[in-house]
Amino acid sequence: MNSNISTGSAIKLNEASLSRLANNVRVPNYDRHQITNGIVHIGVGAFHRAHQALYLDNYLHQHPGSDWGICGIGLLEFDKRMRDALNSQDCLYTLVERSPSGDRARVIGAITQYLFAPDNRQAAIEALADPKCRIVTLTITEGGYYYIEGSGEFDANHPTIQYDLQHPDEPIGVYGFLTAALARRRQQGVAPFTVLSCDNLQGNGNIARKMLTAFVQMRDRELGSWVAEQVAFPNCMVDRITPATTPADVKMVAEQFNINDAFPVVAEPFLQWVVEDKFCAGRPDWEAVGVQMTDDVHPYEMMKIRLLNASHLLIGYLGTIAGYTYVHEVMADTSIRQAVDNLMAEVTPTLQPVPGIDLDDYKKTLIERFANPKIRDQLPRLCLNSSAKMPKFVLGSLRDALKQGGAIDYMSLTVAAWFRYLNTRDDRGNSIPIDDPMAGILTQLALSSGSDPKPSLRLTEIFGDLSQSSRFVDSVTIHLQSLYERGAKQTLAQILRI
Repeated sequence: MNSNISTGSAIKLNEASLSRLANNVRVPNYDRHQITNGIVHIGVGAFHRAHQALYLDNYLHQHPGSDWGICGIGLLEFDKRMRDALNSQDCLYTLVERSPSGDRARVIGAITQYLFAPDNRQAAIEALADPKCRIVTLTITEGGYYYIEGSGEFDANHPTIQYDLQHPDEPIGVYGFLTAALARRRQQGVAPFTVLSCDNLQGNGNIARKMLTAFVQMRDRELGSWVAEQVAFPNCMVDRITPATTPADVKMVAEQFNINDAFPVVAEPFLQWVVEDKFCAGRPDWEAVGVQMTDDVHPYEMMKIRLLNASHLLIGYLGTIAGYTYVHEVMADTSIRQAVDNLMAEVTPTLQPVPGIDLDDYKKTLIERFANPKIRDQLPRLCLNSSAKMPKFVLGSLRDALKQGGAIDYMSLTVAAWFRYLNTRDDRGNSIPIDDPMAGILTQLALSSGSDPKPSLRLTEIFGDLSQSSRFVDSVTIHLQSLYERGAKQTLAQILRI
């Protein structure tokens, strides 16, 4: 995103300028200097700022002077943009909720400090080790957990993991920082914090526990036992469609709301957070601001990941192959929209009953959310890091459907569409950029094997033993051959018999 966008005479966002903002922009009415940062968040991006930080902002309006403010930490070079934007704005930013009925803006004040770890790794460790830090939340993407999908084990040989084991006081990865802080807390007799994963992983807390504990055990067995016994890792389900911020968003915020914000965030109106009530060092009264606390997140996680996130993948691949740019454009294509409907119908028998949720209503709402033209969600965001997403969002449902003897047609189509997408050219011959840690091997396989999916299906780190299911392999093969021969639109016309 170009940060040198002209914002005209709009008011530069910072604490001093809040009183000058328009009346239709909600601003923090609490004294941010009276807040203690009881939460440290690693991976401050669009989603965190539109979701967890919003909930905390609502909480701070109700509980001024609270000890549940947020200190944000960025670990990656990519996070420099966030550092520069937030630190130039007293960590304030604009959140705009967009829908066909209109746009609503508010300034979020829940993040009161932002640390860019590569600038000062010790400062980041100290923030995590501070006794005032009682919860560490994570949005580090599905690939940030160093979890080997095929085996469910920790990727101990990853270069980041090996580096952090060899440089415990100067870590670069999330587990290195968490371990350094936990070691310091234990040494100083300070109780540990809760680690709350807010990423799209089924059993995200269980995975965070297993992976972090494995890392700590490799470094210090006694510390590993302490972490396993003392640290809480709640599971949670998060939901809000939040596209990446674009130059057009920066301009919109300046023109519509007269705010010069270097890094605003836009999101849909829908918002949901379901959290397992398992914390070792206290928590905010999140129920007061609409968070659903529960003893069992699993049914909610399965519903969201298998319906919303799997649909996003099908939309992303088919839409890209067909030459679309935005999600709402794809949803205006009746054949793709019907395919998404059919995928959700196919997945539904693999779900558990979800307390308080009518699944038919939920699925209808998803279609409406995807079709929201104001969000302008771009397809590359949906397809990003697919090698980590595919096993988590689609293949679990597929395994369950195979066991149940259920339909797998549209789940197989999603896999086939991914392989066709990895060919790097859409149906018109335009280039498709592939942004994935495994892009090299995936595109090589797609280009060399073409309409034969079997070489790609033998990637056990993604597909495990699914290549041994002839029913699945045959279904993917039929769809992939059709996608190559007929293209996305004609393939759908044939499947749907339009």
